[in-house]
Amino acid sequence: MSTDSDSSSRGGGPAGGSFREITRDRLLNEMLRSTRQNKGSTWKVLIMDKLTVKIMSSSCKMGDITDQGVSLVEDLYKRRQPLPSMDAIYFMQPTKQNIDIFMSNMSGKRPLYKKAYIFFSSPIQKEWVAHIRKDSSVLARVGALSEMNLEYFAIDSQGFVTDHDKALEELFTENAEGSMNYNSCINTMATRIATVFASMKEFPRVHYRVARTIDASTLTTLRDLVPTKLAASVWNCLARYKSIIPEFPQTETCELLIVDRSIDQIAPVIHEWTYDAMCHDLLSMDGNKYVQEVPNTSGSGTEKKEVLLEDHDPIWFELRDVHVADANLRLHEKMRDFISKNKAAQLHQARTNGELSTKELQKMVQALPQYTDQIDKLSLHVEIAEKLFDIIKEEHLKDVGQLEQDLVFGDAGSKEVIDFFRTHQVIINWTTTNKMLVLILSRYHTDMFEDLIQDISRENKLRLLMIYAAINPEKIQSEKGAKLMQLAGLSADDMIAVNNMRCICAHETKKSSKGGFPLKFEIRKKKRGIRKERIGEESTWTLSRFYPILEDLIEKLSKGELPKDEYHCMSDPSSSFRGISSSMSARTSPAHQPAQSMRSRRTGGTWARPRNSDDGYSSDSVLKHASSDMRKLGRRLFIFVVGGATRSELRAVHKLSSKLKREIILGSSSLDDPPKFITKLKMMSNEELSLDDLQI
Repeated sequence: MSTDSDSSSRGGGPAGGSFREITRDRLLNEMLRSTRQNKGSTWKVLIMDKLTVKIMSSSCKMGDITDQGVSLVEDLYKRRQPLPSMDAIYFMQPTKQNIDIFMSNMSGKRPLYKKAYIFFSSPIQKEWVAHIRKDSSVLARVGALSEMNLEYFAIDSQGFVTDHDKALEELFTENAEGSMNYNSCINTMATRIATVFASMKEFPRVHYRVARTIDASTLTTLRDLVPTKLAASVWNCLARYKSIIPEFPQTETCELLIVDRSIDQIAPVIHEWTYDAMCHDLLSMDGNKYVQEVPNTSGSGTEKKEVLLEDHDPIWFELRDVHVADANLRLHEKMRDFISKNKAAQLHQARTNGELSTKELQKMVQALPQYTDQIDKLSLHVEIAEKLFDIIKEEHLKDVGQLEQDLVFGDAGSKEVIDFFRTHQVIINWTTTNKMLVLILSRYHTDMFEDLIQDISRENKLRLLMIYAAINPEKIQSEKGAKLMQLAGLSADDMIAVNNMRCICAHETKKSSKGGFPLKFEIRKKKRGIRKERIGEESTWTLSRFYPILEDLIEKLSKGELPKDEYHCMSDPSSSFRGISSSMSARTSPAHQPAQSMRSRRTGGTWARPRNSDDGYSSDSVLKHASSDMRKLGRRLFIFVVGGATRSELRAVHKLSSKLKREIILGSSSLDDPPKFITKLKMMSNEELSLDDLQI
């Protein structure tokens, strides 16, 4: 059975290109093109199940597929019209249901298609292969039977997910011990992670976070063992690949670190101030889809246009990881630059008295058709930036963000949170009592009463309280926690999310009698901030202090400095493995020390930045290395986060790839924006809280 492609390169990996490009190449060339035996071959039908449709759409466009001789794409589960003169390509999971459908399609005297080329997304059991071969009528019509070993979803040039949106619920709840879904989730996740290495022709040295218990009397739970069990399952899959995939490396060529969401409870809920994160957090996008309103062809109104915010858009690629204020500045610079170089644009601007709003930019497309693509993209991002700043102002996000980051870095505590909630409680009470007065005054003094009428949203108060709970877990179960909840005006449903954070608490000790947070967050007494400022990364932007813990872990992995008592490895490095020197491997760090480094604290900051600054976050820095040949970089680093990765962690991967001169690939069970993550926490059942009363 053919199981993989023949291409290979450095460290056993495929030739050049980004992670997503390699995935796309395998789907188009290794699978679709391989069925075209000659230039005159007929058009084919591509048949996929629900999972493989998502795999294909995450890396390929419809035009890419039709270029490979596919004229029709069909759903495996739907009733299909017979096309006995055409060949079919089946790309599907190796499940009993899928194989039964395939057999019914191709058996008997009247099969649906002339010939079938079968590609399985992951390894198939031998008995199912025997079942297909047993039917002589089907076997005669099979043109290929191959394991693609490609069952992940590329979300970025350096990111993938395994599509386990319920990982938190299935792996980290109080009743995970008796859950039938626990082992199934672990095994499926491991299979999909392993297919990443089958595609990349890489054999990783597998590191994993070990269960964190404080003393021998503390019971280790299944949720503590998630990274351990997942690492073992991935290792078993890779051992099989070594024996069945041609040219699969027999010794380690890269590194994989498996962690879970407990390494950083704050990253999923804090406001991240980069352009990418703000778009997904505030604009209610469906994945990477943004709905834009553009003038219709008649010019009499508008129509909705769906666009994808992805790497093929050069403006998006440049701005995605920069501070939202800097993105706004750059967009206005681009607009001024475009106008200064185009006389027609200058005339159009003159007719509008120098004002070029988003709508005027969109109208300019009709006036300057030769610049359609350029103006389209510019107007799209100007519109998005305007929406973001409107929301930031309306929801007072700068105030919220400042308190969030002060909490994280130990510059604020319960007093500041109480004062913040109390201030806004007064505003709510005053406006509620004086509704008529506020209404009358707001008509004549809009600016004066704008801030008074607009309050911090309940969701933002919830996120503040969740950050406080992660830093002060013992206080949230005390009277102070109840007072904070009352001041914030949160509902019982909201508190479910706060309470369920203990299920992914990194330093859990014996449970209290109330089933609340552990009594201790860390053994050592210290400043309550769980992160320290980083040296050499000062910025003139406000609200850019935050960094995910994963950033420090990646740097330690790259240097071979992961604490050995916190991170174990599935095997000792082989003698031929040169990714880490023996001297580096011997280094350790103090146990239970939060990943951190030092930098001087900023006391101010503006929403602009100097043009000559390059801190690794800027798109200039990203673009500077974007065209680098991946084969010239060091060995790849793979990081997998069980329980959902964040935009800040994806941004850290982009940044560190340039800084460390290593291709770093982030994987996770899902990629979650704050609203989605909070909803997942509310859905986590436990012994005290019932899902029946949830209102989401």
